[in-house]
Amino acid sequence: MRVRALVAYDGTDYGGSQRQTNAPTVQATLELALARVSQETITVLAAGRTDAGVHAEGQVIAFDTAWRHRIDDLQRALNAVLPADVAVRNVEETAADFHPRYDARCRHYRYTVYNAPVRCPLTRRHSLCVTGPLDVDAMQQAAQVLVGVHDFAAFGRPHKQGGVTVRRMLMAEWGGQLPWLTFDIEANAFLYRMVRSIVGTLLQVGKSKMSVEEFAAVLVSRERGQAGSTAPPHGLCLMEVKY
Repeated sequence: MRVRALVAYDGTDYGGSQRQTNAPTVQATLELALARVSQETITVLAAGRTDAGVHAEGQVIAFDTAWRHRIDDLQRALNAVLPADVAVRNVEETAADFHPRYDARCRHYRYTVYNAPVRCPLTRRHSLCVTGPLDVDAMQQAAQVLVGVHDFAAFGRPHKQGGVTVRRMLMAEWGGQLPWLTFDIEANAFLYRMVRSIVGTLLQVGKSKMSVEEFAAVLVSRERGQAGSTAPPHGLCLMEVKY
C-alpha cells in the first residue's frame, strides 16, 4: 500500500530534506526508521525540498510498504525509533498514484524574525535576530507587490537548468507582534532559495535601505543580482502543503 504521512522536523542538524552523500538528511533518517520497523528497503517521496537548516511543521511524504499491521501502529513504531528532532504527526493509507510533490496545489512557508535590541539565545535556532528597528508597514506594502503571477527570476533559480521561473503567489503577509515578526508566504511552487531571498530583500525595505518602489523594480528586473542578501535558513519553516 502507499502511505501518506505528515512530518515535522527541526532542520538545524540536517543537510536538507533530500538524501545526499555528504551530510545527514531528513529523507535518510526517515528511510532508516522505516527499515528498522518494517524490515523493508523503502524510498520516501516528499512534497518539497528544504535546504540545510530549514525546518518543517507540515512536510508531506509518501512511501510504499507491505506493512501488515494497523496504520496507527506504523506511526507509533516510527516515532519510537526516530530521533527527537523528527516526528511523524499523522499517517494514512492513500491512493496508489498519490505523489506528494506533483499533486500539491500550493505550499505555505513562514519566516520568523526576532526583532529586539538584544539577541535572545533561546530563539537562535528557529528565528533570525534583527537588532535594529524595522518599518513593518513598508515591508508589508512591498510584500503585496509579490501577489499574483510573476516571473520571480530576481529572487531565485529553478531546480532544473532552463526551468520556468514564473510562479503564482497567493499570499505574502507580515504579521506577529514585537519582538516577534512572521512572514507568511504561499505559492503554487517556489524557486531555489526564493523565500529566503525575498525575506532578505524585504528586510532591506524594513531597514530603509530600499524603498517599496525599488523593491518592485527588483521583481520586474528578473536579475538575481538586484535582490538583497539571502536570509539565513534557520528562520524558515515549511508550514503546510495543500492538495
